[in-house]
Amino acid sequence: MNDIQRATFRVTLTADFYDEAGNSKFDDLGLGVFEDCDRIEATRFGEHRPEITPDQLAGCAGVVVLTPQVTAESLSDSDQLLAIGRFGVGYDSVDVDACTERDVLAMITAGAVDRPVAEATIGWMIALTHHMLAKDRLVRSGQWDDRTQFMGCELRDRTLGVIGLGGIGRKLVSLLQGFGMQQPLVFDPFVPAALLEELGVRSVTLDELLTTADFVSVHCPLNKQTRGLIGAEEIAKMKSDSYLLNTARGGIVDEQALFDALQEKRIAGAALDCFEDEPVTQPHRFGELDNVILAPHSIAWTAELFRDIGRTACQSMLDLSQGKRPAGVLNPELFERTSFRAKWSRITGISEESLG
Repeated sequence: MNDIQRATFRVTLTADFYDEAGNSKFDDLGLGVFEDCDRIEATRFGEHRPEITPDQLAGCAGVVVLTPQVTAESLSDSDQLLAIGRFGVGYDSVDVDACTERDVLAMITAGAVDRPVAEATIGWMIALTHHMLAKDRLVRSGQWDDRTQFMGCELRDRTLGVIGLGGIGRKLVSLLQGFGMQQPLVFDPFVPAALLEELGVRSVTLDELLTTADFVSVHCPLNKQTRGLIGAEEIAKMKSDSYLLNTARGGIVDEQALFDALQEKRIAGAALDCFEDEPVTQPHRFGELDNVILAPHSIAWTAELFRDIGRTACQSMLDLSQGKRPAGVLNPELFERTSFRAKWSRITGISEESLG
């Protein structure tokens, strides 16, 4: 029996993947990836806690996290923990620096969310410009003759402005190619010129994007640099017939500034899938407005999305258990750290020389 067969690698999912009866809330979490690997033991937390606590990590080699926070305190006793895998691509809920300090890989499921989020964004663009919610209400209330007050517009000849050209932003640009829109504008200081040319987009300053785009679509991560990136001053630069769409994180956009602009009709509308304070368990003030579409941070949730995220997250854990470097690692410098490699070897039972 070789080293890989001897060591057991426990992967634990946070409790919020399951209902109170212990049944999965989702059709497919990708656990089938583990079927042919006897050394993987898949388990779940016994209860949901908003912040993972050290006792929950006992015996865990890897944890797949849906919503709980991962803090320095969470990792205060993590000698047996090799990796935290975020179920998605946003990682503002994970203290990556604390993970690095404790020799714990922080991983996201890069690529798995690109298409569903991009599709949902396009759906919202069409819903906003065609006044779909308003027209639905006209029929429900018997106000048929008021339809002339809701003349829409097409995506054709309009300009998309993308803030953050990661996987989602790139997929959005790609899927919109058949709609006859103008050349997309991009604000992302980290995108190489070759990629801009390949996608046929134009890199601009944030100011130029805001003053020119008909749709301002937010797809950047929430961090110290992007928190409050779109405030009152920025929203004031947007065109009166433009729309703001945020499927990223609530803290990127100043909610009060956006609410004021929508209420005063200084921009045409908005679509929001995320908020500064989540979860939203009481009627939100944005619900008072008729020029905004809202979703509970789930506009892109599909069976395919959860399947693909789950498979990606589980594959990363499987790769680690087999001594391979997984994709989507946020702190790859750990692979060169002696203490991490020793920990990786100890947990998996694979010699350091055989690790990826």
